[in-house]
Amino acid sequence: LRCIPQVHGASRNAWLHLKELLDIELNAITDNPVIFDADLAISGGNFHGQPLAMALDYACIAASEIGNISDRRIYLALEGNNTNLPQLLMKDTGLNSGYMILQYTSAALASENKGLCHPASSDSIPTSMGQEDHVSMGSISGRKALRVIKNVEKILAIELLTAAQAFEFRKPLKSGWFLEQVHQLVRTRVSFATEDRIFATDIEEGIQLIRNKALIRLLDSVSEKQQVSLRTALYDVFETF
Repeated sequence: LRCIPQVHGASRNAWLHLKELLDIELNAITDNPVIFDADLAISGGNFHGQPLAMALDYACIAASEIGNISDRRIYLALEGNNTNLPQLLMKDTGLNSGYMILQYTSAALASENKGLCHPASSDSIPTSMGQEDHVSMGSISGRKALRVIKNVEKILAIELLTAAQAFEFRKPLKSGWFLEQVHQLVRTRVSFATEDRIFATDIEEGIQLIRNKALIRLLDSVSEKQQVSLRTALYDVFETF
């Protein structure tokens, strides 16, 4: 848990690196022929996808690591150790599995992502009578990255639901303004679980909260309100003096 900023930060840096390279490639020409004479022009090879292929493989690993550490946080929330939380985040687990099955899902997805992290850009097979003798395989890098991201969305949705479930057991204690607002938003879509149910529906609701950026919009809104309140409070203090 103490290394969350380092892990998240490293993944963020990887995505920023991909963004930088993507901006460069989008604004680059696809060819730079070398003209020898009227009869001979040789392509310079700017079409080669290696700059993005390697960065996409890097981004694939970065996304996988976000899912991997998210699964570890989910697991810790279910242990029931030193947190006053019940094991599996349910009080009655005699006939209920609680959030165990959700963590099974996140663990399976995190494991699948690790297998997908093998770099596609490290492979190439000659084709076209040897003309295409070194290929970036960047299209495979891109497809793998998208598949990993889709899995990570589901893992993060499970963590969101897990955190919301654990949140209930901390009452009547209150958390910070931001987290209280996030919890209320989650509860408008997914109810507290007192017994086992088909959690696939809950996971889909969590995915939508992430995919449509509802959480980000909420936090932006809350942050703006906080800033206004802070400015008003500071103004009142200065007026006093």
